[in-house]
Amino acid sequence: MDQRAYPPVPEQVYLFGTCLIDMFVPEAGVDAVFLLQQAGLRVHYPQQQSCCGQPAYSSGNPQQAREVARAQLDLFAQPWPVVVPSGSCAGMMRHHWPALFADEPEWHAKALALAERVFELTEFYLHVLQQPLPQPQSSNSIPVEHLALHTSCAARREMGTRLHGVEVLNRLPGIALKEHVRESECCGFGGTFSLKHPDISGAMVQDKLAAIRATGCDGVVTADCGCMLNLRHTAEFQQQPIRIEHMASFLRRRLFGTTGKE
Repeated sequence: MDQRAYPPVPEQVYLFGTCLIDMFVPEAGVDAVFLLQQAGLRVHYPQQQSCCGQPAYSSGNPQQAREVARAQLDLFAQPWPVVVPSGSCAGMMRHHWPALFADEPEWHAKALALAERVFELTEFYLHVLQQPLPQPQSSNSIPVEHLALHTSCAARREMGTRLHGVEVLNRLPGIALKEHVRESECCGFGGTFSLKHPDISGAMVQDKLAAIRATGCDGVVTADCGCMLNLRHTAEFQQQPIRIEHMASFLRRRLFGTTGKE
């Protein structure tokens, strides 16, 4: 994870919604937009956006990832921050898009300029908006939630998403953060890893869920939809469902009492 300077609070932002949110968890994208609008920002969502290219890149297909990135670099033309409700996708855009165009000076410059404006949602909330999280009127009436936090491997290493997630949860009244013994380990999803190595992937996610359940937590919060879907569907398959929320949905529910499903 690199150290970075943060810009002043903007009036307008882009949202990069990610393909998983678009296809499988649209309510998380709606909740992210809601949070940004509640902070007084105007949110723009370029309709032509698609995948960040991470599946192709992590599978050893940089040319395919390059073309996915190339198709989107001009979609975020205004100098506004690009907020991404996924630590791993934000990491792909911030760290790997410039590397994909290392031999193409014009496109490399575009990728570098965009990378400086890419922020994971929780990071943006904490360090760009620079305002206290909205507090409920009376914390005495708030039921305590015991929550585990899951951070994807890439998000933890490249974007510091675990640090941001811990800070957000610790700032909120009525939240007791429960750490588990496999917190630093992969959930087993890893994009195409789970398809190529299903037995290993399945064992990893079962270990992760067992460690989470051992804390006695009420639920899990994560900033990455791939991990969220992997954990959630495995728990349902085991017939031991546990509430697993995207960070944007959790914050909207906890702070405003509504969700994007409503």
